[in-house]
Amino acid sequence: MSDIAHNLADVHARIERAAHAAGRDPQSVALLAVSKTFPADDVRAAHAAGQRAFGENYVQESIAKIEALADLRASLEWHFIGPLQSNKTRPVAEHFDWVHSVDRLKIAQRLSEQRPDALPPLNVLLQVNVSGEASKSGVTPAEAAAVAHEIAALPKLRLRGLMSIPEPAETIEAQRAPHRVLRELFDALRAGGLALDTLSMGMSADLEAAVLEGATIVRIGTAIFGARQYTH
Repeated sequence: MSDIAHNLADVHARIERAAHAAGRDPQSVALLAVSKTFPADDVRAAHAAGQRAFGENYVQESIAKIEALADLRASLEWHFIGPLQSNKTRPVAEHFDWVHSVDRLKIAQRLSEQRPDALPPLNVLLQVNVSGEASKSGVTPAEAAAVAHEIAALPKLRLRGLMSIPEPAETIEAQRAPHRVLRELFDALRAGGLALDTLSMGMSADLEAAVLEGATIVRIGTAIFGARQYTH
């Protein structure tokens, strides 16, 4: 078994334990393998071990990777999870299946306009800045309902839910608090008539807290691929 396959098995075991602790079906939590900065060969190894959904942060790097793995395209699901500038939306609209990091209406409008007719609607998540950090993207919880309803009305997009990147915390209780904010907002938007089914929250360090609070997608990079070497 390769290191990546072994790591994937470990992460699935963590998800399973956390789901059982939350009284949830482990199948209700999807694993997104965050492959940013890692080579296409690592994605290929993860795919061989059964992983299908991969998350990328950088537009140019990810398009090159998607093209290098074109032979696997039918069985891969590509998620864009990084900050998205309005001048970079076209390649994302053309190549990805999901975008987690829609942080303002303008980005959603451009993705909608640029999504090719031949492709199914682009699955999108509204990014919410639950911790109120100046350095983080995302709408405030107070703005979320109005923006979500506008995004949901756009053609060629399907608003699936919410995403957040809270600031790191040491204890599981402290980690759970911002995830709870996002889940309560998600529940309120659903009660307000939006057909949402996805909560993207939790990374390698706070996976358990996110699952306990209702995450349906956890975004795991380091625990699968190892420490990153940043060149960006």
